[in-house]
Amino acid sequence: MKFPTKVPSNLEVARKAKLMPIEEIAESMGIEEHLLDPYGKSVAKIKLDAIEELANRPKAKYVVVSAITPTPLGEGKTTTTVGLGQAFKHIGKRATVAVRQASMGPAFGIKGGAAGGGYSQIVPMDRLNLHLTGDLHAVTEAHNMLSAMIDNHLYQGNSLDIDPHSITWRRVMDVNDRALRNIVVGLGSRVDGIPRQSGFDITAASEVMAILALATSIQDMRKRFGRIVIASNRDGDPITAEDVKGAGAMTVIMREAIKPNLMQTIENTPALVHAGPFGNIAHGNSSIVADLIGIHSGDFLVTEAGFGADMGAERFFNIKCRNSGLKPDAAVVVATVRALKAHSGRHKIVAGRDLPPELLEENPDDVYAGAANLKKQIENIRLHGVSPVVAVNSFPTDYPSEHAAIREVAKEMGARIAICNHFSEGGAGAVELAEAVAEAAEEPSDFHFLYPDEASLKEKIETIATKLYGAKDVEYDHIASQALESYEKAGFGNLPVCIAKSHLSLSSDPSLKGAPTGWVMPVRQVRASVGAGFIYPICGEMRTMPGLSASPAAEKIDIDENGEIVGLF
Repeated sequence: MKFPTKVPSNLEVARKAKLMPIEEIAESMGIEEHLLDPYGKSVAKIKLDAIEELANRPKAKYVVVSAITPTPLGEGKTTTTVGLGQAFKHIGKRATVAVRQASMGPAFGIKGGAAGGGYSQIVPMDRLNLHLTGDLHAVTEAHNMLSAMIDNHLYQGNSLDIDPHSITWRRVMDVNDRALRNIVVGLGSRVDGIPRQSGFDITAASEVMAILALATSIQDMRKRFGRIVIASNRDGDPITAEDVKGAGAMTVIMREAIKPNLMQTIENTPALVHAGPFGNIAHGNSSIVADLIGIHSGDFLVTEAGFGADMGAERFFNIKCRNSGLKPDAAVVVATVRALKAHSGRHKIVAGRDLPPELLEENPDDVYAGAANLKKQIENIRLHGVSPVVAVNSFPTDYPSEHAAIREVAKEMGARIAICNHFSEGGAGAVELAEAVAEAAEEPSDFHFLYPDEASLKEKIETIATKLYGAKDVEYDHIASQALESYEKAGFGNLPVCIAKSHLSLSSDPSLKGAPTGWVMPVRQVRASVGAGFIYPICGEMRTMPGLSASPAAEKIDIDENGEIVGLF
């Protein structure tokens, strides 16, 4: 493939891609046609029977792609995941890529799509970013079905004696809309329901989405739905989705959504696209069922974990791998020159605004000054016994001296490193990375969890805070301590923890860059996602319903005179 000097828009690149029939993509993975439910020529769902049918085939090397602490622009993890998957073909290996599904909220907001970028993206990118096979709508409907059952239970007499003030189950929709963060339901006449305060979250923040990503079968999903805690009664006992008889209907709504979606990259590498849990209050990883299929479909399975290694990779290791039983063989830490400069504390990057001109000037000293973050994230990977590989996602504004600085830092840490141009060159631009990952994956694995199941919830929180984040201590508000005690008494103490904090810092304070130490992590609240199977302490303000910016992407997205989509990033 010939690459132009200037890379066209993602949509333009995607439209020129030569797609193979999806049945041929499946065949290259060893998946026979009877296991497919086609959605047109370029997308198919894979039946879960494939897990059992492929189980006796050799296991692929399992690679997770994470990153340094990102800027608000992101550092290109999905693009790197796709580029690495494509690069393996260039070194004679077969790979499958597994990524999360796109939420339409960010796509029409400010972040853009989730298909990768340039010549390292999953196609058709418009299908991926807009509805795909309807999984997110199914999550929305299943979640809101339970919401309706809860309010109907109150209206019909409240035989479970639910305390309306204790209801934590809100409603969801896949649109950024700050006006719906806090609402009152049940207004009107008596037949319109019981008035109470509630609100909306974005669909990706739903526990239904977290369950979709962690379930290992439809039966497992059904059990997890039943365990969802939606409120408590007036005696303080938990009330579940099973109690209000909502779990069965939710499972029926999600019956097709649990099947992973099969697509392909621009270079025809198989891509499993499934589930998109929120990266702040949930684990931020794609589905286990997709990985259980992909792990037997080639030489490498490359998946991605949301945000930096302190968040997405930590949850991949301690939550996802705990549930799946799969063990990673290597981990990629994506870094960019601009992010490392930002971690020097000398530059500020704001989403939706141009980069500061001084950030684009040649300055390896700023890279060295921000390198503490990279070093800590490499250490965070190693704390789990996994070999790290640094992938420098290169931009045209980078300088060789700045890349040399990152190489020196990686060498100091004893980590492999590759400079990557996969955005502009596709798989050929990530060959060095593929070779480094292949080497790392051959090293003896010592993968282990950061904490045992039997540790107390406070011990788990404090282990992550001190070992991965660099905190010197953890401080609990009274309401958080009470919640932890009640969860321990309720039998939830064996669950892993998913700490909800800022993704823009290793600390819980987004303004602290680099690798801050000596700070105290405040735990303000603690909530339970019992169905998904984790407890999430909240450290700071977490927005679960984003708002639109002053100039959202939605203003530019349209249909042209030929009926083609324009403006989709």
